Amino acid sequence: MKKKILIVDDEPNIVVPLEFLMKKNNYDVKTAETGEKALDLIAAWKPDLILLDIMLPGMDGYEVCQKIRQEKEFNNTRIVFLSAMARSIDIAKGMGLAADDYITKPFATDYVVSKIKELLAET
Repeated sequence: MKKKILIVDDEPNIVVPLEFLMKKNNYDVKTAETGEKALDLIAAWKPDLILLDIMLPGMDGYEVCQKIRQEKEFNNTRIVFLSAMARSIDIAKGMGLAADDYITKPFATDYVVSKIKELLAET
């Protein structure tokens, strides 16, 4: 069965190539452009991994991560922040919310793919 990846970002120039890349690597992919839509999809679709931007309209990525981590059924869901917020305090906050990794934008796509493969191999 294909692993499921949810891409949560409101920038099409990030979402479109990531979605293409994930499908090319044989993942089942869905996207959400807001935190609220992401939470609805997570509850209904139960992705294995979430690529999560922080700066989203409405609910930010930190809050989405916090809400996911409060639900026991999502303990094994991997969360990777993909964000332009590259200060050490931003990264520490994301990792403090029990994210599995934090990748800063701009990023190398091959690095993202290798990190996803590594994280999903652990599940």
